[in-house]
Amino acid sequence: MIESENKILIIEDDSEIARLTKMYLETEGYETKVIDGGDVALDGIKEFSPDVVLLDLMLPGLDGAEICRRAREFYTGMILVLTASADEMSEVTLFKLGADDYVTKPVRGHILLARIEALLRRARPKNFKLPEGVVEKFGISLHNSSQRAFFENKQLDLTISEYEVLQLLFEHSGEVVSREECCKHIRGIDYNVNDRSIDMRISGLRRKLANHNVNTAVVRTIRNKGYMLSDA
Repeated sequence: MIESENKILIIEDDSEIARLTKMYLETEGYETKVIDGGDVALDGIKEFSPDVVLLDLMLPGLDGAEICRRAREFYTGMILVLTASADEMSEVTLFKLGADDYVTKPVRGHILLARIEALLRRARPKNFKLPEGVVEKFGISLHNSSQRAFFENKQLDLTISEYEVLQLLFEHSGEVVSREECCKHIRGIDYNVNDRSIDMRISGLRRKLANHNVNTAVVRTIRNKGYMLSDA
């Protein structure tokens, strides 16, 4: 038995699989908790704050794919998806939803353990804190002191105006930001209902995000209202 402070949340509706997985991982020194329904999975992730989520795709209530997508709005730990077959969902789709890895059931205990240990080696330490002046969401980090943005540790080639637009949308992610608010936030731009300058900057920002393969977030146009940064 190894010593571990890591917590693993098992989201699995098959009681026997969940029992055996829990027993095996606890023998290896992990603290575990089991959730058997999709409807309570997101609350369970928030309350238990696990280092790794073992997420079955086929769940009653909210399915695993939707749980994965929604969890990535607030959860920065590792997600290991358990699939019934390799064809259940494509690897690309799983990664786009926010999964870090996946295994096909049935999976042997030592294989599952090896995957979990590999994910934990990739994860940040539990006491990791972002540097002062740095904020992170959707895998994008904004360094406000230097006005630089990064995705997966690669710098995004943004102009100052594009950065400022992204910063504003970042602060209000999931909410509509009006064109007037965008204009006021950018230096040197006075709001004018006929001025398309902000549209040009939004277009430039979208192009830069696409050029850097940012597939976790998208800038949406909300007709007659403004813009919104949300998960892709």
